[in-house]
Amino acid sequence: MKVIADIEVCVAAGVCVNIAPTVFDQDDEVGKVILLNATPGTEDYEAVRDAVISCPSAALRLVEDE
Repeated sequence: MKVIADIEVCVAAGVCVNIAPTVFDQDDEVGKVILLNATPGTEDYEAVRDAVISCPSAALRLVEDE
């Protein structure tokens, strides 16, 4: 799986960081999403999926492996 984060769309809500802190962080200055790991392992799949679904601005996308 691959995670894509669009910082232009991000509204700095921090939901992703709360759900999947090993994959997402926030910029200290403006609060926008920082992608720590664009290709997280299967152990993070459920948390990442929940973070993508829960993002209030739809700034996150998940691309499944083919």
